[in-house]
Amino acid sequence: MQETLNSEANKSCANCGAELKFKPGSHQLNCAYCGYEEFIEQAKSSFEELELQHYLKVVGENAYTETIDLLHCKNCGANQHVEENYKSLDCVYCGEPLIREDIEKEGWILPGALVPFQLDAKKAGLIFKNWVRGIWFAPNKLKRAALDPEGLHGLYIPYWTFDSNLFAEYQGQRGDYYYETQRIRTKNGVQTRQVRKTRWSRASGTVDGFVNDILINASEKKRRDVPPQIAYWNLKELVVFNSKYLAGFVTEKYTISLKEGHHQSFQEAKKIAYNWIRRDIGGDTQRINHADIKLSDETFKHILLPVYISSYKYNGKEYHFYINGQTGKLSGTRPYSFWKIFFLVLFIIVVIALIAIFAQ
Repeated sequence: MQETLNSEANKSCANCGAELKFKPGSHQLNCAYCGYEEFIEQAKSSFEELELQHYLKVVGENAYTETIDLLHCKNCGANQHVEENYKSLDCVYCGEPLIREDIEKEGWILPGALVPFQLDAKKAGLIFKNWVRGIWFAPNKLKRAALDPEGLHGLYIPYWTFDSNLFAEYQGQRGDYYYETQRIRTKNGVQTRQVRKTRWSRASGTVDGFVNDILINASEKKRRDVPPQIAYWNLKELVVFNSKYLAGFVTEKYTISLKEGHHQSFQEAKKIAYNWIRRDIGGDTQRINHADIKLSDETFKHILLPVYISSYKYNGKEYHFYINGQTGKLSGTRPYSFWKIFFLVLFIIVVIALIAIFAQ
C-alpha cells in the first residue's frame, strides 16, 4: 500500500521531541539536536507501474489518489508542499514570501517512487560556493549569497515516466556513399579531386522494442526548467515512495497533466523510433519517408527527483542555480559586475599607456 503524504513526514524525535529530518545519503531520519536516528522501513514490494489508458480513459483527466497541502506563490505561480512546522518561508524559485495562511488543498496522483537526496545542504552549499569562487567578474553580492545557507533549498521536482512496447512500420531510402574523380583546372594546371556522392535505394521494414522510463518534467513553467546539464538521475536508485524522505525538504506539485505528459512522451518515443529505423535501414545516411508508430501496454509513474535551488536577484533580474541532489552536478546563469569589468578595462588601458610612455 502506498504511503500517504502527510501521515509520517513530520515525525518527532522519540528522545527529545524535536523534528526529525531525512538524512541525505542514507535511509534514516535524523534529529539535529540530540543525534537520534531512526531507520526508514523499506517496502517489501517494488514500486507500481500504473496502466496509462485506465487513468486517461476511465479515471479521467483530473484523476488523483491523494490530497496535498499546497502553498501557491502569487509571484511566479509555483505550487509547493511544505511541512506543518513551517510558519512561513520563501518561494524556492523567486524568493517571494509564502505565508501558511494561504494554504490550499489539491488532489494529485500520489508519487509511486522517488530518488532520495544523496547530498546534504552543507555539501551542496560547498559545491555552490566553490563554483561562485571560480567565475570571473561575479558581483560581490553573489559571493555573499553563496555563503548564505538559508538561500539554498532542497526541492523534490515532479516527473512523469512512461514505459511502452513500440512498433513502427516504415518506408524510406538507404544512402551509400561512393566517390568520383573530378578533374579541375587551376592556375597550376589540371588537378584531380575526389567528390563524394550518394547512391540511394529503397528501404522498408519494421522495428519494435521496449521503451523504458521516458522522463518528462511535470513542471510547466519555462523559468523552472531544470538545465539539461544536470537533469540526469540514476533511476535504478528509485525507492518506493515514503513520505519520510520528504522530511526537511520542499515538494513541488506537478502542473503538467498526465495527458499532456503522455503527449510529450510520444514525441520522445518518436525520436527513439526514428533512431531505430535509421539503424535498421543501415548504409551511410538515411531518409525516412513515412513511419507508422504504435505504442502498446503503456504504463506510467509519478516520481520525485532531488534538486537544490538557489534564487538570486541582481539589478532587477532573477538568476537560478541548480545542483543535482543525487550527483552533485551544478548549472546556473550568472550575473556580471559592470564595475569589475569597467575597472579591469581601465587598468589595462592605464598599463598600455604607461608602457607606451616608457617606450618613448
